[in-house]
Amino acid sequence: MNINDLLGAVMQSGMSPSSGDRMRNAFGGGGGSGGGGGLLDALSGMMGGGRSAQGGDLGSILSQALGGGSGAGGPGGLGDLLGSVLNDAGQAVGGKQNLALGGLGALAGALLGGGGKSMGGALGGGVMALLGAMAYQALKSGGSRQPEVPVGLVEPRTAAEREELERGSEIVLKAMINAAKADGQIDQGEMQRIVGKLEETGMGPEAQRYVLTEMKRPMDTAALVAAVKGRPTLAAQVYAASLLAIEVDTPAEKKYLDQLAAGLGLDAEVAGRIKTMVGMQA
Repeated sequence: MNINDLLGAVMQSGMSPSSGDRMRNAFGGGGGSGGGGGLLDALSGMMGGGRSAQGGDLGSILSQALGGGSGAGGPGGLGDLLGSVLNDAGQAVGGKQNLALGGLGALAGALLGGGGKSMGGALGGGVMALLGAMAYQALKSGGSRQPEVPVGLVEPRTAAEREELERGSEIVLKAMINAAKADGQIDQGEMQRIVGKLEETGMGPEAQRYVLTEMKRPMDTAALVAAVKGRPTLAAQVYAASLLAIEVDTPAEKKYLDQLAAGLGLDAEVAGRIKTMVGMQA
């Protein structure tokens, strides 16, 4: 079982009704001081009309998915982010060509409603890259001059890097499931809906059992916090993923997110920046 494939499939299943909209907000945050179309312009320009994971023209897909980059992310969204992340992170890893641009393109295309069984791994990589970009910018804006390059933002080139990406993807997946329990246990109907979606995207019985087992476990936020100790960018990715997994429309969910941010060591400014990127009020 490939956890990165499973993460992509879970995102396709829709952990919450707002998951897709929040990812679109993050992608379309072109209204910041970075100018231009944010992620739309940056990806289209750097990939130069290349083919997306869906086989279409990337620039065309992104234009449709992101509406010209005019999403609700506002200042501090990925429009500001790309000038910082793709330059700083690209320099740190030997050039922008080493960044996970293909995964981001696949994720943007999938937000149009495309993608099928073969999209899981590409989407998982795109989710990790998007979370990594958000984490990098939020930490840098919050006072970290040079955050570590987040897991998932760089294409893995060695077995060790692939294993690191798998570990990060598993932590993010567990964080999303843990967040879904914030206002009580996940009910049986919701479990079956998610498992049914996993089956539709080609996930086998082992992957389905894994998700069911995690959904049935009691909340364990302490273990989640311990798993990212000393990794501020991964901690920020975990927080961002949690925002994608739940509606945050109950006092219990709001309390959970506050406690999670505190446990992860994220200050109010960093948590607020991440909320703004997904179109939520800080």
